Amino acid sequence: MTMDIARPDLKRSRRNRRLMYVGVGLIVVLGVTVGLARLKPAAPTVDKSTIYTDVVKRGPMLRDVRGLGTLVPETIQVVPATTDGRVEQRLLLPGSSVKLDTLLLILSNPVLEQDAQNSDFEVKNAEAEYKDLKATLENQLMDLRTKAAQVSSDFRQATLEQQTNQKLFDQGLTADVILKESAVKAEELGKQNVLAQQEVTTFANSINDQLGVQENKVEEQRALAALKHSQVAKLQVRAGISGVLQEVPVEVGQEVTPGAVLARVAQPSQLKAELKIAETQAKDILLGQKAMVDTHNGIIPGHVIRIDPSVQNGTRTVDIKLDGALPTGAVPDLSVEGTIEIERLADVLYVGRPVHGEPNSTVSLFRLNADGTEAIRVPVQLGQVSVNEVEILKGLQVGDRVILSDMSAQDSYDRLRLN
Repeated sequence: MTMDIARPDLKRSRRNRRLMYVGVGLIVVLGVTVGLARLKPAAPTVDKSTIYTDVVKRGPMLRDVRGLGTLVPETIQVVPATTDGRVEQRLLLPGSSVKLDTLLLILSNPVLEQDAQNSDFEVKNAEAEYKDLKATLENQLMDLRTKAAQVSSDFRQATLEQQTNQKLFDQGLTADVILKESAVKAEELGKQNVLAQQEVTTFANSINDQLGVQENKVEEQRALAALKHSQVAKLQVRAGISGVLQEVPVEVGQEVTPGAVLARVAQPSQLKAELKIAETQAKDILLGQKAMVDTHNGIIPGHVIRIDPSVQNGTRTVDIKLDGALPTGAVPDLSVEGTIEIERLADVLYVGRPVHGEPNSTVSLFRLNADGTEAIRVPVQLGQVSVNEVEILKGLQVGDRVILSDMSAQDSYDRLRLN
């Protein structure tokens, strides 16, 4: 018969080994977990055919800005109402060709027409008053001349009588008192003769002044009548220039007031481009800068002639005068696209403009490796920006190929695989 001998040290050894295995296992699991946590996500694969790339170059770079717009006439004649009136007839529709005196609308104003007739009567009354005054003044002048002639005759007769009495007195044939009486009479008549002649002269000179006052009244009435008739004539609304009728914003029966727009006439042979340029880009535009306007049926050279100082909806309006011939189909309100040349940078590092590339900013771009199988994100400092190109200040070198497409879907990755 055998007996089992207790071995407490053996049990303890086995328990220690189990604890050691468990500890090692936990350490291994923990290490694997930490390692996996520290691993970067796998680089995503991007199809090369879905991205746009460009190579960094050095050389001259054209800096320009672009905007959408429309063709508008350089000359637009706004035809306003000059008086109150009522629209009786609309003779033409927008789009019709018109000449200088083409009749567009017929208005009516009975009160104005009556005023024009009354003004004619006022002119006739003023002219009649002028004639009456002239006749009256001429008669008065004739009377004064007749009176002056009589006084002059009496003066000459008194002078002869004085001379005769002087001879008789010298011969002792008449009294001294008679001689003195004839001398006094001749002297008095001489004074009257001078006054009579002065009165004739003064009155004759005043005739022109008196007639001038009345003549001014006549001219005033004539001017008023001419104004009334001109207003009546303008009830027949005419184009004013040769061109195309753009708009007739009134209807038959509508009452209009002075200043109301009755029609707009444009000269379609003289068009300009109105471009809407983002306010952040418009700050560098100057008058006279060259531009190219694409009508989608031809490109026309031009230059900047006006820059709207106000900002509307984040854009400023820039007017481009077209220096070339208009292509077929170029009409007012045609949608166009224009490019304005700001400056030419002589020797800079540049690349095609990325989707997100504002001037003087830092962006992240993916730079391709030598064989084009991978791309790594790099920070790039941008300088001046053009429509299609951007200046590189830091982060890239000549010959580097970068992705210009929108890569916002890969913002969480610093590396891409390309296939």
